[in-house]
Amino acid sequence: MRPVPQVRVHLDAQGHLHLAAERPRRRYRCAPVCAAMWLALQRSDGELGAAAASLAALWECDPVHTLTDLEIWAGELRDAGLVRSEPCASAGCLCSAPARPPL
Repeated sequence: MRPVPQVRVHLDAQGHLHLAAERPRRRYRCAPVCAAMWLALQRSDGELGAAAASLAALWECDPVHTLTDLEIWAGELRDAGLVRSEPCASAGCLCSAPARPPL
């Protein structure tokens, strides 16, 4: 998963993530937990599985639940036109994996 080229990213002093695109004009303000997910995605080169694993270890929670939350949020960003899915060359990458069916 990668931000689309025209997206601007800002973290404010309260830890909120702000994403903005001009065409189409989109603004997205995220809670600090989403800022942490964004940073984990950047550090994992956009790989959802790796980002979820690092967050689950940090937050001491179930990696499956963390991955599910990350997939849902990534889908919202994709639907808003702020990110796009890109296949990764890394073994085991879940970036381009199809969305899981709802439970």
